[in-house]
Amino acid sequence: MTPPTPAPAPPAAAPRPTPAATTPSTSPSPSSATPSASAAAALSGATPARPPINPFLANDPNAKAKRLARALVSDIVAYFPQKREEGLRDGTLKQLFREEIKKSYEEYVEQVGREFAEGTTHFQDALNDVLAGGKKLF
Repeated sequence: MTPPTPAPAPPAAAPRPTPAATTPSTSPSPSSATPSASAAAALSGATPARPPINPFLANDPNAKAKRLARALVSDIVAYFPQKREEGLRDGTLKQLFREEIKKSYEEYVEQVGREFAEGTTHFQDALNDVLAGGKKLF
């Protein structure tokens, strides 16, 4: 009886060179590089002026008031969709939503201040855009 012959070993895979070893560095030397405006601002310690990535983090009081007004009016629409449809159809939105609008406006005034609320049209614009579907009813 002859001993079994071992199976041939698979061919050894050639080692792969690392990307750093195969590609030469193409970055310019620091003395020849021209920094971008943002890099220059970072190097000088100044921060470049740019809008915040998240609009909810904006410090603009008008932007915050517009968002708040639209959110409050959107809640009315979300809670009473059939009532809104009826009001749009019959032209009675003001009468149907009198109490809801009053409560939402009080919340709006509480958060933005009476003087600011009365000096802007943000809440009225939200009523027209969101509740009235773009019609100028308020």
